Amino acid sequence: MRLMIFILLASCGLHAQNGEYIAKVFESESGSLNYNIMYPHDFDEHEKYPLMLFLHGAGERGSDNKAQLIHGSKLFRDSLAKYPAIVIFPQCTKDDYWVDLKSEGKGQGRSMEVMTGEPNPNMERVISLVDRMLEEKYVDPSRFYVAGLSMGGMGTMELAWRMPEKITAAIAICGVGPREKAATMKPVPFWFFHGVDDIVVPSRYSVQMLRAMQVSGGKAKITLYENTGHNSWDQAFVDPDFLPFLFSKSKS
Repeated sequence: MRLMIFILLASCGLHAQNGEYIAKVFESESGSLNYNIMYPHDFDEHEKYPLMLFLHGAGERGSDNKAQLIHGSKLFRDSLAKYPAIVIFPQCTKDDYWVDLKSEGKGQGRSMEVMTGEPNPNMERVISLVDRMLEEKYVDPSRFYVAGLSMGGMGTMELAWRMPEKITAAIAICGVGPREKAATMKPVPFWFFHGVDDIVVPSRYSVQMLRAMQVSGGKAKITLYENTGHNSWDQAFVDPDFLPFLFSKSKS
């Protein structure tokens, strides 16, 4: 009887957490990765759900396993009834990045280049976490979506050329990507967002990647916001087509 009561209470506790972010730690060969995960309301492990990965920007790095939820988490939580999905927000460690980046100068003339060697430890852990999640029986591998802002936009593009066969659609907000990898990213439908007046990550980098992908035959589009600086995500998140763009896509 005690065992039955314990199981019932445990099940109720898990059910109560559905629709809310749960802090967890993923252990891989290269180290630990903090992340938050949210399951749909009335989650049923016998059903299959899309997997949504969101990569934060440099300002949310750390070890508290909370800051990565500052931007974007509310959008997915409030839309969970309409778009039931398993949503993951990993956190990059302090003073590190999702990508290896070379940067010189400031303002609109800032030079930025993403390196394309082996993934750095944080990206490697994200890839391992994604691979683990895609193996879960309740995850639909034909509906894996990625989005990110600033540093996370760079990480989104990196994932798109490292695992294009797995990503169903992607959104990169005010990011930078290696144009030489555009052909590899071809299978992934992309939507770029950027503020024209961005002096942290100049908008020309999104424009250049857009053109490189289109020349390679990729499906990509861009939204540029006038009189907008680096925080173009504020406008992107309220675009009524933001979530439909992602969740309408399927590889099946």
